Amino acid sequence: MHDDCFLEIRSANVWRGDTLALRDFSLQLRHGESVAILGPNGAGKSTLLKLLTGEVRPEANHQTLCRLFGEDLWSLEDLRHRIGVVMPEDIARFHPEEEARDVVLSSLRGAFGRTRDMRFSAKDRAAADRAIERLGVSSLAGRDFGTLSSGERRRFLIARALVHNPPVMVLDEPSTALDFAASIGLTSAMRDLISGGHTLVLVTHHPGEIPPEIERVILLEHGRIVADGPKKKVLGSSKLSELFHVPLKVSWPGGWCDVRPA
Repeated sequence: MHDDCFLEIRSANVWRGDTLALRDFSLQLRHGESVAILGPNGAGKSTLLKLLTGEVRPEANHQTLCRLFGEDLWSLEDLRHRIGVVMPEDIARFHPEEEARDVVLSSLRGAFGRTRDMRFSAKDRAAADRAIERLGVSSLAGRDFGTLSSGERRRFLIARALVHNPPVMVLDEPSTALDFAASIGLTSAMRDLISGGHTLVLVTHHPGEIPPEIERVILLEHGRIVADGPKKKVLGSSKLSELFHVPLKVSWPGGWCDVRPA
């Protein structure tokens, strides 16, 4: 494994039930190179995400390799300090009356929400407050989680993933269920993460939410990589039209990918 890789997969087959979700799959992701992973429903994005977070393993085969941070075996506890993961469905894991600060603090115990017996040190609280401040929601930390807007709750989820200060952040469909203003705010938060030194893995359906700081794009279809490279080469009109099976036209205003019907 190359020293700068945090994920290396080679010749992997990954099953989800009776479905072969990733087929003869090979990929390297490197520190310092943020990447967007794009594809339609059923392309294999969620399975790749579960490989990246250690939740699933590939089929055993002498040709297959799957390493995270140079290790063939890992603990989920260790990965929490190395990869921060934000998924839209995580919002539903918290009671609406949970204090927003406790949403972040409970990550330090590997839990979704604070229980009565949880105790946190001054160091723990300082780490949570720093993460909350980085996401610009310090004034909301004492509010009940359920009273916050979708965009505000998403920011607390990012702060929760950020509390361990992991080098890699994974955002899965971050704009799901967000209105226009909240989506703009979330994009700003993603750009701040990259400029702050984190490697960002963005999993998305939407080329338009890929920030200019991300230069590498991977296209998935039917459990395979169909394109991987510089975004202006990968996100061309013909490739996206073929991927989504609809005529599309791509332009690049200010480094953003604008996709319209052809």
